[in-house]
Amino acid sequence: MGVQLTAQLHRSLQKEAGLSLSDYEVLVHLSEADGGRLRSYELGSRLQWEKSRLSHHLSRMERRGLVTRETCESDARGLFVVITPRGMDTIEKAAPHHVDDVRDNLIDLLTPEELDVLADISERVLAQLDAGGEAESA
Repeated sequence: MGVQLTAQLHRSLQKEAGLSLSDYEVLVHLSEADGGRLRSYELGSRLQWEKSRLSHHLSRMERRGLVTRETCESDARGLFVVITPRGMDTIEKAAPHHVDDVRDNLIDLLTPEELDVLADISERVLAQLDAGGEAESA
């Protein structure tokens, strides 16, 4: 289910906004950040991406005018990733469609009770993953 849902959301986002799901995730994090900017390591951490994946993806997004990278004045080795006006416009146009798509393909298909169960299952799985995969005692 997860693979097919992700593929559907990706196809729809690509068709409607010209964005991949990865582009969308980057733009969401930046658009929600103070000043539309995050340190590169912080963005990578939020996305749970390796440094090389983030670097390559940001290069592609930079070429499309969605983000820029700026040096950090207090740490010459550090970089800020900054959403551009074009990136902000793109995410603002894409978000309503993407939200509708998630609702149409998941949320609206479930009853409130099923959504509660899904939330409980998700929380339990995430707690296990956050614990490093060690079995929790019941």
